Amino acid sequence: MKKTFILAIAALSFAACRNANNQTSETKSTVSVGNDTSKTAKVAPADAPVIVFERDIYDFGKIEQGEKVKHDFKLKNTGKSPLVVSNATATCGCTVPQVPGAPILPGKEGIISVVFNSEGKMGMQDKVVTITSNANPEVATVHLVGEVLAKK
Repeated sequence: MKKTFILAIAALSFAACRNANNQTSETKSTVSVGNDTSKTAKVAPADAPVIVFERDIYDFGKIEQGEKVKHDFKLKNTGKSPLVVSNATATCGCTVPQVPGAPILPGKEGIISVVFNSEGKMGMQDKVVTITSNANPEVATVHLVGEVLAKK
């Protein structure tokens, strides 16, 4: 009896995983409801939020090794639903992004702050920050670029 029950649970779990992976892009766009991100409402792609960056590449020029560069990437939600930025990751630990804490309403603007620490870095740099959100498309990238020179 126990063995049959365990096999039934395993089969249901597998089927649930398979069904979740088979969703189309239309059913994957979501908007958080309140502060509980586990409850989401489905949004058609045409009604999804859309991120538009004022500039998606920031050239910090030439800096001396050990200097920190801070830049605010300004963005606007040009879609029809609130934009929720759920994550931002950088290519290495020397670059730290900070996402907006609240949803960005349609037509409104927000900021993703990024700090690059050049300690231990030399030469040309291209630090990519990957932003994940409920927008269409779900992933966007911005770049910090420039050159790190040896300390004088």
